[in-house]
Amino acid sequence: MKHAIARTLTSTLHGILRGLMRAWVLIVPLVVALSVIRWGQLAYFWPQGYQASSSDLATVAVQGFRFDLKVSAIAGFLLLLVLPWVSGPVYRRLVTGLVCLYVFLGFINLHYFGFYKTPIDSVIFGLFEDDTAAVLQTIWHDFPVVGTLVAVAATALLGLVIHRRVVHWVEPDTVLQKRAVALRMLAVVVALFALLFAGKGTLREMALQRQHLTVTTSQFLNDMVPNGVIALKYAWDNRRQSQNLSDPLVGLKALGFDSPQAAAEVLGLPHATEAEVRDALYRHEPLPAGTPKKNLVFFLMESWSAEPMLYQSPTFDVLGRMAPTLDRACHFSNFESAQPGTHPSLEAILFSSPITPLTMGDAGRKPLPWGVAQVAKRAGYDTLFVTSARSGWRDLNRVLKVQGFDEVIDANNLKADYPDATIGLWGVWDSYVYRYLVKRMAAQPKDRPLFVFVLTATNHPPYDLPADYQKVALDMAQWKGETSEATLVPNLHTYRYAHDLLGAFVQQVQSGPLKDTTLIAATGDHNVRSFGVYAEPSRRYLMRQVPFVIWGSQLRCGQQLTQPASHRDMFNTLFPLAGIEGNYINAGRNLLKDVPAQPDPMNAPRGLFFTGEARNAQGMWQLGNPKSFVCTAARPPQSCEFNAQDDLQERARYALLDWNVRISLKK
Repeated sequence: MKHAIARTLTSTLHGILRGLMRAWVLIVPLVVALSVIRWGQLAYFWPQGYQASSSDLATVAVQGFRFDLKVSAIAGFLLLLVLPWVSGPVYRRLVTGLVCLYVFLGFINLHYFGFYKTPIDSVIFGLFEDDTAAVLQTIWHDFPVVGTLVAVAATALLGLVIHRRVVHWVEPDTVLQKRAVALRMLAVVVALFALLFAGKGTLREMALQRQHLTVTTSQFLNDMVPNGVIALKYAWDNRRQSQNLSDPLVGLKALGFDSPQAAAEVLGLPHATEAEVRDALYRHEPLPAGTPKKNLVFFLMESWSAEPMLYQSPTFDVLGRMAPTLDRACHFSNFESAQPGTHPSLEAILFSSPITPLTMGDAGRKPLPWGVAQVAKRAGYDTLFVTSARSGWRDLNRVLKVQGFDEVIDANNLKADYPDATIGLWGVWDSYVYRYLVKRMAAQPKDRPLFVFVLTATNHPPYDLPADYQKVALDMAQWKGETSEATLVPNLHTYRYAHDLLGAFVQQVQSGPLKDTTLIAATGDHNVRSFGVYAEPSRRYLMRQVPFVIWGSQLRCGQQLTQPASHRDMFNTLFPLAGIEGNYINAGRNLLKDVPAQPDPMNAPRGLFFTGEARNAQGMWQLGNPKSFVCTAARPPQSCEFNAQDDLQERARYALLDWNVRISLKK
């Protein structure tokens, strides 16, 4: 009996040791593969002329290795449930599958960075929420899919060869088998604790977390630290938190506030009770008596980046008929988008919501009273949404009608009205939107003002153009940005096509009977994907920049045209200008007003990116992270550094916008 028990204990001990050693042998190829991908990503996206110190590169390499070890050790630890007991062939299949998975995620992260200029984030889940077939078709058209699969196979094979060599050297299935029981027990303890510390990522400090991704002053280098596995994990965490509407305080607490009253106090708002805070968020100065209501036509232009406009010239004409209209417009040229994707920016603009996706679940089935279409509708406007895309995308056809739009016109409606239109990958050409708008606005009753929200689609990968469109030659010597992307020139042509059409529409309205009763405004949903990675700190702010332009008669543009601003400020500017009063949230500031002589947290000249970045006149930073500050001023003042007060106030603004959504939709 004693011998049987002893044999069982010995067998169990050996199995545990075998499992631990298999786990450690498994970790080696995973770490090597992830590190190889990181250095390949650095080389692949390294901008021409970019300089980085050897110490910064070493810091990125070490921190990246720590995250590689962390995710590999966690995989080894989780597999301890099976590694001690499975046969050798099953173990090899597990290793093969895991190496292939990690390598595949690493290459996804590589190309994701190339497209979005950021490691994998929550936008990636749009693959399943967009038109998945169209997204996959775009990926096939615009990315080196075959070459990437070959690289994935080669890197995975490298990892597996390394694993085989390490197995041959270590012999994990028989290591210490003939040694004393005490030595094997010691080996189990050491291997287990080493695995736990590797999964933690450190011996003494707190475990490696998201904030440890920032290790240099260069965001480009910081973005090289996360591997695909950890980036996907953090993206999933973000998405899960954003969809947790049961706790209205979760966003506030994440930004350092225990209550909405605490955030409101930072901003100088009334804050005795939650009700008082909400009332303050919706309070606006009354408009002068007799302010007329004007038609408001708002364009959300696909990929309207600000950078090409910096180089606009007769020989580099990327604006076409829009260019001559800008002299009579209010052009805000230091302007941030809210999000890096079309649908997230659309939700941010319509609902002043940092939470996205917001309307694809139950929230989209109930009216959100502070939404811009609801505000316009209650003010007596007919409300219309027009897009050259399909409105079934992200359930817009259902959501928009619930959220205050009387009519939703999409590619299918335009095809019915204009039989010559062809529906392509993302919809019809933008030209049909403008043909429809001219007809629709002419038919609008004069006693009913009209609010139109337009979403264009042509300036989008794969950057196709109508067969009859005559491209204009562009002198690429005028392009001062990065030139590494093969899609740069095709993108510039679709960019010109889209904005030439908008310029033609503006000219037509301004020369017609609606010129004094119609405001036109336009912005981009996000920056263009193919315009570089903005590695130089002085260019980093361009990664988020889109224009915001207002056209109308007798505009007084004020002194904020070059001040930092963002999407959150648009309807706080447009509604008073159009004569619209209502219960809309104080998301930003009125850009047509002068900057207050005395500091005012609610009207400070700053921009906010809803993924958690802010920018002032000196530089940009991640909220709550002083180490992330990058000076982006064209002429940096003597002191260009993180401003803790600016950060506190922007965290408070962001937190209250988050809280407003959650408290309104609390389940």
